Amino acid sequence: MQFISTRGKYTAENAANAITKGLSEDGGLFVPQTFPNLKDALCGMLSMDYAERAATVIGSFLTEYDKAELLAACKKAYARFEEGDAAPVVKIGDGLFVLELFHGPTLAFKDIALTLLPYLMRKGADLSGVKENILILVATSGDTGKAALEGFKNQKGIKICVFYPSEGVSDMQKMQMCTQEGDNVNVVGVNGNFDDCQTAVKKIFTSKEIAAELAAENVVLSSANSINFGRLVPQIAYYFSAYLDLVNSGEIKLGDKIDFTVPTGNFGNILAGYYAKKMGLPIEKLVCASNSNNVLTEFFESGTYDANREFFKTMSPSMDILISSNLERLVFELSGRDGELTAKRMEDLKKSGKYSITKAEQAAVSAEFFADYCDEEECSEVICDVFENSGYLADPHTAVALKAAETYSVRSGSKNKMVVLSTASPYKFSQNVLKSISGKTVKDPFKAAQALETLSACPIPLQISQLKSKERRFTEVIDKTETVKAVCDFAAK
Repeated sequence: MQFISTRGKYTAENAANAITKGLSEDGGLFVPQTFPNLKDALCGMLSMDYAERAATVIGSFLTEYDKAELLAACKKAYARFEEGDAAPVVKIGDGLFVLELFHGPTLAFKDIALTLLPYLMRKGADLSGVKENILILVATSGDTGKAALEGFKNQKGIKICVFYPSEGVSDMQKMQMCTQEGDNVNVVGVNGNFDDCQTAVKKIFTSKEIAAELAAENVVLSSANSINFGRLVPQIAYYFSAYLDLVNSGEIKLGDKIDFTVPTGNFGNILAGYYAKKMGLPIEKLVCASNSNNVLTEFFESGTYDANREFFKTMSPSMDILISSNLERLVFELSGRDGELTAKRMEDLKKSGKYSITKAEQAAVSAEFFADYCDEEECSEVICDVFENSGYLADPHTAVALKAAETYSVRSGSKNKMVVLSTASPYKFSQNVLKSISGKTVKDPFKAAQALETLSACPIPLQISQLKSKERRFTEVIDKTETVKAVCDFAAK
């Protein structure tokens, strides 16, 4: 299958090239030239395990990858998850389900893609004839960084450098990254927010001067953020798997439509659901859930994306984002795949911090999406209410999504089954979850985790309990203007 840039200048890239490069030379994001239709394959996928379903979905895009080898890679990746199930569906209410995506090595949904991406990238480089060492740059709002570090640690011929907002992640998220093992990893805090980290990384990717400097070190750049299609495509699989699990459990019949609610920051997670729908999965509505940084909610309501607003640090830091990079892929589709128009809109965003879509495009997006947001007080209330009513322990990101799902249900009157994506373990945010449930403020995240375990009888994951004794290897914090130097210094080591 061929891939094209959302900004129109680069075409005829195959999947291997698109994944290895991560970002197009024109600054655009790679998208498939066509979408495979798996509607007729759904029945046959019912009897498959998660790895087999994932290989089916992913393989429909990555046509030059060997099918047997891809399946073996999926089985190896998802064997690292609890009970070998990467994406279990849990019923917590009448017609309400939670798709738990946090049972992997780093307790976040990013694991589902980032346990597989090292294979996709190394194989892609081999297929593309890339002989240079690969330097992966990652901007993280909390979870991507650790998942990428864990996925790529000690990978031959690959280095990885992660930038995170030094005061914009939870204590547990920061400790997970800064204690990372591996001789090919680097973690750097940035004085700023996630958008500052992301902008810096994108600038490095599109700089010919930096590319030349790295080439002298026999290094090429790639990305493990969801701007890389190799990060995005494994996420499409869990939408299919959740639907098939509901069919197998008798909750729905094959062909019935369902809804999904997704806690959304950089827009990659919910875009994967949109792609699943384009591939024939019977999804009626995708509910986009935001926290107090509700730029996406206003975009869906007004048709204008305006990042010129106050930035809020919240208890759901992975959603503390004002520039949602993957929205570019949706805007490209809405425009009728007009690369020139998409490039202009992204340039407007860069220069003025905003752009608008047409009324017709807004109507088209409203047919597919519903958007709502949840402030901090509401988020705490949802965590408490869900725990009291169903005994379910939800992290803040999941709580934001549960609130949006309820809003959509009330306003639409939909009778469809609703699946809410749960993107992280509540123990990664133990202080906030404990305070929401008990009213107690505990500064030490490990003491908060112990109190939460006592209160909920939900065991502390080993990944959290073992974290306390690990050595903190990375302590550097830099200004956002120093990211280029940090990258070049690390590449030269």
